[in-house]
Amino acid sequence: QVQLVESGGGLVQAGGSLRLSCAASGSFFRLNTMGWYRQAPGKERELVAVITSGGSTNYADSVEGRFTISRDNAKNTVYLQMNSLKPGDAAVYYCTTEAQVVYRWGDYWGPGTQVTVSS
Repeated sequence: QVQLVESGGGLVQAGGSLRLSCAASGSFFRLNTMGWYRQAPGKERELVAVITSGGSTNYADSVEGRFTISRDNAKNTVYLQMNSLKPGDAAVYYCTTEAQVVYRWGDYWGPGTQVTVSS
């Protein structure tokens, strides 16, 4: 199976920055797309950013130009650099990946890390 562990969340003032990390471990053959979603209280989980194994990226319009997703394939880790944070960015951020375990592909999620932005 695949375990994802996020880190880097916390409390930051509006305009500040945070860097989230997510490391994948376990018995998998390879990872495909990795990404970040977020969920604020009372709202549905939404896409923040994704990155393919080849490095292609896609961002939500609300974070484009402020957030940067990257990955280190050798470390099976994905990062999310978040700059110019706004109170509206406050949420639980979840890491996700598509992984091949033996002969099957599946989607896996981390437990989430809280990001709080004070105004």
